[in-house]
Amino acid sequence: MNSAIRIIGIDPGLRRTGWAIIESLGNSLHFVAAGTVTSDGKADLASRLCQLHDGLSNVLHAHMPVEAAVEQTFVNKDATATLKLGQARGIAMLVPALAGLPVSEYAPNAVKKTVIGVGHGDKKQIHMMVKVLMPRAKFDTDDAADAIAIAICHAHHRQSAPARLAMELAK
Repeated sequence: MNSAIRIIGIDPGLRRTGWAIIESLGNSLHFVAAGTVTSDGKADLASRLCQLHDGLSNVLHAHMPVEAAVEQTFVNKDATATLKLGQARGIAMLVPALAGLPVSEYAPNAVKKTVIGVGHGDKKQIHMMVKVLMPRAKFDTDDAADAIAIAICHAHHRQSAPARLAMELAK
């Protein structure tokens, strides 16, 4: 591999969807951009989903990633909130898929284990380790910081051992 792979990490949410673009070249990671797409909490659900779709589409168009990573959602006690989060996550997966990007999914604990070394941790630990791993990273919200962590997780796990072996055999 002699060219960087541009990755978008997406932290789905109905109010705020965090996104981050990084580049991975071998073991080297470089921060490109991060931000948050928001929806109008006073709008109806369909309009809010459209806002997320349009915002993420604009990010993909502006930054041209080639792979996407999306955090898996967890089920909480409020079934309605879980369903709405699932719909926002569907948008987060649909937008890169429509752009032709392969989309990988990572459990929150896998992201935390990759970035902070343990499967359970708080936002402060994630922020601190994102800054250690990518000192130039700038993020405006917890959602954007989480998206950077998701992108880092994908960069570390994007090729399983069998895939790496197949690539070596193909050379």
